Amino acid sequence: MSSNQDMNLVQHLGELRKRIIWVAVVLVVCMVAGFVIARPIINYLMGAAPADLSLHALSPWDSVRMYVNVAFIFALVISLPFTLYQIWAFVKPGLKPKEQKASLAYVPFAFLMVLVGLSFGYFVVFPLAFLFTSTITESLGLIETYGISQYFSFMFNILLPLAAIFQLPVVVMFLTKIKILNPNLLKKVRKFAYFILVVLGTLVTPPDAITALIVAVPMILLYEFSVLLSKRVYKKQLEMDRVWEEEYGEK
Repeated sequence: MSSNQDMNLVQHLGELRKRIIWVAVVLVVCMVAGFVIARPIINYLMGAAPADLSLHALSPWDSVRMYVNVAFIFALVISLPFTLYQIWAFVKPGLKPKEQKASLAYVPFAFLMVLVGLSFGYFVVFPLAFLFTSTITESLGLIETYGISQYFSFMFNILLPLAAIFQLPVVVMFLTKIKILNPNLLKKVRKFAYFILVVLGTLVTPPDAITALIVAVPMILLYEFSVLLSKRVYKKQLEMDRVWEEEYGEK
């Protein structure tokens, strides 16, 4: 490896280190803010439980753990746009001007899809999942006595995977942009993709047919939305390739 290549590698590692430090700093600041507003967030999230359900602290650390978990998740969500921007800024030198502008638009879109995924999980999936488990508990003649740690773990195990699944359109657009995917391929693997999405949806929901169906339908619509976005990106790529051929191709 030449000295110039060594220098470029060192510069890239230095740039990466700087980006990571900035992300860590912003994450810590957002986490501090999360601690400040953790209590109203916890109270709001507890509102998703039935009114007659009492939550308990089964360990001296449960309340502290809740503050830490809520503050950390709050920090992850709020700092996500900045984190995505830092990733974009790191790869920006390797992109063409048009690609830089197009990829930057992914940042707010990715953040929006996270919020949509969290909202869908909180307002739709979690109540159905909790209702299903409560029905099973009641059928066994058991008294529902939940610790606050178990309650929030159950909730976060639903919300966070759904927030990740809702990044599918962003991932598909990006992979289409770098020419790994295209709408034709997505259409060919549609049935296989449906199966995977339904499996992923059922993994974060109870084994209830109605709940699984309610979750599966948005997952399938999400995939079709991704196909439409991929088609749009792919069409622009073909147009750019055509213009390039006309300007720089053989005459």
